Amino acid sequence: MTIHVVPAIGRESSGPSYSVTRLCEAVIASGEEVVLATCDFDELPQFPQFARRFPPGLGPSRLTRAPSLNRWLRAQVLEGRADIIHSHGLWRMSAVYAARAVRGSRARLVISPHGTLSDRAMRQGDRRAKRLFWVAFQRRALERAACFRATSDLEYEDIRRLGFKQPIALIPNGVDLPPLRLAEPASRRTLLFLGRLHPVKGLDMLIDAWRTVQDDFPCWRLVIVGNDTDYQGTSGYMAELRRLAAARGVARLSFAGELTGPAKWDAYRDASLYVLPSRSENFGVTVAEALAAGTPAIASDQTPWKGLADRQAGWCVETGSAPLAACLQTALATDDAELRQMGMRGRRWMEENFGWTDIGHRMVETYRWLRFQDVAQPAWVRTD
Repeated sequence: MTIHVVPAIGRESSGPSYSVTRLCEAVIASGEEVVLATCDFDELPQFPQFARRFPPGLGPSRLTRAPSLNRWLRAQVLEGRADIIHSHGLWRMSAVYAARAVRGSRARLVISPHGTLSDRAMRQGDRRAKRLFWVAFQRRALERAACFRATSDLEYEDIRRLGFKQPIALIPNGVDLPPLRLAEPASRRTLLFLGRLHPVKGLDMLIDAWRTVQDDFPCWRLVIVGNDTDYQGTSGYMAELRRLAAARGVARLSFAGELTGPAKWDAYRDASLYVLPSRSENFGVTVAEALAAGTPAIASDQTPWKGLADRQAGWCVETGSAPLAACLQTALATDDAELRQMGMRGRRWMEENFGWTDIGHRMVETYRWLRFQDVAQPAWVRTD
């Protein structure tokens, strides 16, 4: 049995809530027995049948301290029920418990950092607290990994930069393809951002770039969709963005709250162009979602979406307000027919390379390689 460990899956629209749950479903479909262990207590429309909740213990909620999870993981390994523990994310006690569970056993630990090892992520937040946690818990937990899973070359480089030599399975996140519905021609075209509202997403740069080009493209509007509240309850960034937009004199900009389910896919399909100007991104599932919906995308070079240009499905641009504004000058001047063709090329790309069935198969083959010494190393596992 494989146990996936994640701090929370309570926000349907957040990256790990979607990607970890869908990964588990894909792995199950490939024949693996899976339990998803989480400390989440937010309500979901439907809590996965293969998931198990563990109540939080004493201490700050951001640490995800859950002694019952710690005891349960160790028991599953010692009693021989689990031989793979796949831990998602860092800087939480849940990740430490996963590493402790395999100690002195034949069980293998797989770690998916989900962007938490990037240089920016390492410097973000309370740096003193992170240094203490790194020395006391985190580095030791990472050293116990039998294998890392990276979703992109950028994340692979982050892992190697910190000196970890274990094998790394390069397996991207997948994306579901919604029913295709092309937007009807409209007098006003939409440039869309959809995702978590956080400084790392580069929305301040997007607002500055939009202010530069807005007068040249009166038929375009900018729509920013998302919530600035994460599962720890932090918030306030939307208000900061609104103040910035007012101070810059931005026109035709609207903010919408979180969208999920069919409403989220409608937003992608109704947009003419999607933009993700992130300062750091290990995968950027919203780019994949936009392309799956048939909408071309602009992404920064700090995301793993440099293939947008090669696939003629959008633009990859240097990070910063000025480069983004220059890119928008070109992208917003592109006619509807060409944008639709770019979107269709992106959708075919997602169908060919980011289907969950293939990703689940690759993950199961990686687990099998870790379990059995006589299995050949998968082509997507790197040891250099």
